[in-house]
Order: sequence, then structure tokens, then C-alpha cells
Amino acid sequence: MSGEVLINLTPMETRVAVVENGVLQEALIERTRRRGIVGNIYKGRVVRVLPGMQAAFVDIGLDRAAFIHAHEVMPPGTPPEEQASIGQLLHEGQALVVQVTKDPIGTKGARLTTHLSVPSRYLVYMPDSPHHGVSQRIEDERERERLRELLELCQTEQEIEITGGFIVRTAAENVGKEELYADMHFLLRLWRKVSERKVTAPAPSVIYDDLPLFIRTLRDLMRDEIEKVRIDSRENYVKLLEFAEEFMPDSSARIEYYPGERPIFDLYSVEDEIQKALGRKVQLKSGGYLVIDPTEAMTTIDVNTGGYVGHRNLEETIFKTNLEAANAIARQLRLRNLGGIIIIDFIDMEDPEHQRQVLRVLEKALERDHAKTKCTGVTELGLVQLTRKRTRESLEQTLCESCPTCSGRGTLKTAETVCYEIFREILREERAYNAETYMVLASQPVVDRLLDEESAAVADLEAFIGKTIRFQVESHYSQEQYDIVLM
Repeated sequence: MSGEVLINLTPMETRVAVVENGVLQEALIERTRRRGIVGNIYKGRVVRVLPGMQAAFVDIGLDRAAFIHAHEVMPPGTPPEEQASIGQLLHEGQALVVQVTKDPIGTKGARLTTHLSVPSRYLVYMPDSPHHGVSQRIEDERERERLRELLELCQTEQEIEITGGFIVRTAAENVGKEELYADMHFLLRLWRKVSERKVTAPAPSVIYDDLPLFIRTLRDLMRDEIEKVRIDSRENYVKLLEFAEEFMPDSSARIEYYPGERPIFDLYSVEDEIQKALGRKVQLKSGGYLVIDPTEAMTTIDVNTGGYVGHRNLEETIFKTNLEAANAIARQLRLRNLGGIIIIDFIDMEDPEHQRQVLRVLEKALERDHAKTKCTGVTELGLVQLTRKRTRESLEQTLCESCPTCSGRGTLKTAETVCYEIFREILREERAYNAETYMVLASQPVVDRLLDEESAAVADLEAFIGKTIRFQVESHYSQEQYDIVLM
């Protein structure tokens, strides 16, 4: 598999596209005014303790207070019988050093932990945990053991005193001692600076700010199959190259400055793919399609055969559509950055072997996703359910806002419904006030209906209240919006 990373930078935003085999798989967007804060470390202040929820709110300097649960305050691995209540752990006004594990999303504040960690290219340093570990994505047991031994060796040779532990990241597979040693040395120096700021910084304030998106992308996403990283800003190309030469020398030769007149996101039709990813419907090559509906609690994905009729029989048609849908769903989860609970309604299959094959294809496709996913199999209703770790806003949440006309419902009241609401409102106004005339201000479709299909009802209402009702079109009103003026 060949891959490429495209980086588009402007003063207002950074956009990153991860392309595999010529197809967009992931889009990361960070705006200067709304930069993601996952991984940042803050010195905050406890503003409210909630004993009933075993949680607390912490002011870290954002618009909304952040949220921390009791188990994120206690030392890792504390047995259940020794766990303390939130009231014993925290009190209002207390200064607390915390790290963001989840960005603010919608109306929810950021999620926090006191179990701090700082990442580098190959390692994650956990200053408060003495344990070492190796990423579960490195499956070869001999390689895991080799990395554990290298980790111990690098630790004994460090000049700086080490109190915590390290986790070896997936990117460290097959790297040598020199790379691990350099990463460990960098993290220990970085943590020394963070420790100093923990003491001197006021609350609330930032103690450690993670790297900007374009450098973070190089650190976290650079793999052997990524052949090129193209960036369209000369100034930031230099910064990216400096970072690579210091921490990732093997990747320096793959970084390119893109000076082309054609916008970089027009390569591989990235711009068009992002626009498509904002729609509900995803067309499959076979003629089938997906319908994706994110909600507050979960995301539902429905698979349909559409125009695909197959060549042999109905079961074959359904099986082929579901196989194609499984790969498309894995891609859409990454591209749209959908997280939380995901329910997939594949087309019903009679053959149990077909069900198993579709599930295997889905699980295999999800292995390429850097976000942690867990597929729990098929429910009694024939639905596939899985979870995907959510750490930042989805693509839709980043780029869109709720429609002001329908307030995010996705539907509008019909003109007929609004007409009947107007009739009821006029009756209420008549009982409360004694106006001589009523003027109805409404949208064109509503006024048209009042003067046409509902004209008999309007005449009956005028006769009932003994008053004249007049109508005026307000072109800027939405279909649901109206006002009744007493004259």
C-alpha cells in the first residue's frame, strides 16, 4: 500500500489529508482560533465538586469548565476497595495539574486526567507510572521482547534520573537503540521543563502545549508506506524539515515543498471528497449506497442495494453489496472522524458464512485506523455494533453548524402546519387583547397557502372573531417563522 500526506497551510487554518492508493482516507483540520487541545497540560483550579457523579469541574482557562472523574484522579491500578470518593480527593479552589484527553465537543467541556503523559516519535513518557509497555499493535512477540530489552538498556544509560515509565509506540517497530535513546533523552528534558512550570505557573494556565498539527502529523502518522509528505508553505516546510532532521532523520528525504499553482488539495480530488463526506448518502461503486446519521448518542449506518441487481441471485447481490459497504464504512469512519457507539445495519444475509466474511472484512479494514476501535459482533437484531475512540470533533462538527431554519432537526414544518398555528395564535390574541385588525407576517409559501387552500378557513375565522385579518409576505422569514401584529 502506498500513501501520501498533503498539508495545506494558511494563516487561519491547517488542513492535512492522508491519501492511500490515490484515495482520501483521513482529513484533519485545525483552525487557529479553535485549535485542538488534546494532550495539552494545564494548571487548573477546581470550581465545583459533584459527589453524586464522583466527578468535578475544573477551570483551565477555557470558555467552559472541563470535567474530571474520580478514577482519573486516583493513581492508576488502585483496587476498587481502596478507591476514595471525589470529596476526599478534591476540594473547591484547589490547584490541580491536568491533561486534556478529549476536546470540548458540542455543549460538553473538555475531559481531563491527572495521569500525565508526553509523547515523542517512538515513546510515550508517563512520569507518574513506573511501568513499561509496548503498543499492542506490535504483534510479533520477539519484536516486543527486543523493544522491552532496548527500553531497559536506554533507561540505564540515561544521565537524567528517571522516575516514571515508558510505552513504546507502534512507530518504533524495527528501530534501533540510538533512536529510542534519543527519544527518551528528549522526553526527559521536556518533562524537566514541564515540572518547573508546574511549580511557577499560575492557575489557570497552560503548562505544556502539544505540537502544531502539521508537525504532529509527521510525528504520529509517518510510516514506511507513506512515500511523500507535501506541504504548500515554504516557511513551515523549513520548520517541518528541521523537526524531521532532529527527531526523524529517516523521513527527511520524503518531505517536499509543493509550489504548484494548482491548489494542493485539488490533487487526488481531496476537496471534492471532503464535500462528499459532509453528506448523509455515500454512493458505492456497485450502485448500492450507505446512509450515515450521526446523533448525540450514537451514529447509525444503513446499507442499501440501490441500483445494484447482481448477476446470479438476490443472496449474491446482498453479499457483494455488504462486502463493498464494509470497506467503505471503515473509510468513512476515519474520513468523517466519527466516534462513540456506531451501529451498522447491513442488508440481511441468510448464509452464516457470508455474515462471518463481511464481519472479517470490516475488522480487517478497521485495522488501518489509528483510532482505537472495538467491534462487538452482531446483535440479536442482526446489527453490527462497534465503538471508536472519540478525542476530537468530527469533520461535520468542525466544518458545519446547525441549520438556523430547522435548528438541526433536518426537517421543516409544512406550510399547512404553520397556517394552523397562526389560526390558533390569532384566537389566543383575540381572547387576550381587543385589536381592531390582525396583520400576519409570514414567508411566501405560508401566505400563498392562507390566500388559496386555507382561504375558506380564514373567512370562517374572520366571521368568528368579527375582525379583519390581513397578510404580508416577509421574504427573509423561514417557513416556520411568523409574527402577528395587532392593529
